Amino acid sequence: MNRSTMALSAAALGLGLAAALTAVPASAAPAVTGSQTFTQSSYVGSAAEEANNKAFFDAVMKSATAKAAKSPGLKVVTVTYDPSAAPRFAQQIASSAQIWNSSVQNVQLRAGSNADFRYYEGNDSRGSYASTDGHGRGYIFLDYRQNQQYNSTRVTAHETGHVLGLPDHYSGPCSELMSGGGPGTSCQNAYPNAAEKSRVNALWANGLKAFDKDAFTKVH
Repeated sequence: MNRSTMALSAAALGLGLAAALTAVPASAAPAVTGSQTFTQSSYVGSAAEEANNKAFFDAVMKSATAKAAKSPGLKVVTVTYDPSAAPRFAQQIASSAQIWNSSVQNVQLRAGSNADFRYYEGNDSRGSYASTDGHGRGYIFLDYRQNQQYNSTRVTAHETGHVLGLPDHYSGPCSELMSGGGPGTSCQNAYPNAAEKSRVNALWANGLKAFDKDAFTKVH
């Protein structure tokens, strides 16, 4: 969750569909070894990664709202996630969902089947990241080493922030969740600030009206 890994968090996104999907680890991810290195740099993200973060948000919103279309008048959209492939991070994932659910009103996160996105775990030199194919199938990958170096709940909540529509902002302070690893490993804040909460609420404010009927038919 430093500048390199959190920027590369938007990660597989900027690498394109093929690279992103091959990054999904096997269900039995290897353990972290002491010889594994974790590189850092002053990398601060790119316009391509920012665009792909938006694509992830769009895909998740389409998937979630399409499933909720049978509930006329629904004002709160429920985004369903599957944490089963990231058992080591079960607590952090649950805490991240609780943090976001207590922070915003127009969208809520729930664990369940027929998920809008999934969590995975394993080793990846890019660190943790969010990725999607743009058609309602997406995932968050949680890297072992990065989650040892940084506050793991912050890492998870940050990546989940991409699902809800927030971009990276590495130059921000520790009080800003989407500043990611910018403030360094000492940063322990895992909560979005007022501006981030407001932004997520605004993005999801229209609920089922966010996409027209044609969009619903093109989700899968």
